Amino acid sequence: MSKFIRRLTKKTTSSQCTHLASIQTVTPSSEGCFECLQTGDTWVHLRLCLTCGHVGCCDDSKNRHARKHADASGHPIIRSFEPGENWMWCYVDQTYVKPDPSMRAGES
Repeated sequence: MSKFIRRLTKKTTSSQCTHLASIQTVTPSSEGCFECLQTGDTWVHLRLCLTCGHVGCCDDSKNRHARKHADASGHPIIRSFEPGENWMWCYVDQTYVKPDPSMRAGES
């Protein structure tokens, strides 16, 4: 289990996400972290913004572009952009968002 997932698990409360209306059908901005690709940097895992499609690196990556994007844009919900994963997280409510059972990894 990654450090990111452990941190998410520790922060998860019984509250529900209040930002579901922000979820849109999005097109990923890139195949990797958008900013890291521009600067030639690396990442650990990828996260997809479910409001605009920005692809950023996770909190375990040194640049934390997904969180920086959420903070700057106000877009609260991300989904893992890793193959085989479809979990979602709301940065604002600090809770998992229950995925739609029909959603497959790589789709939004």
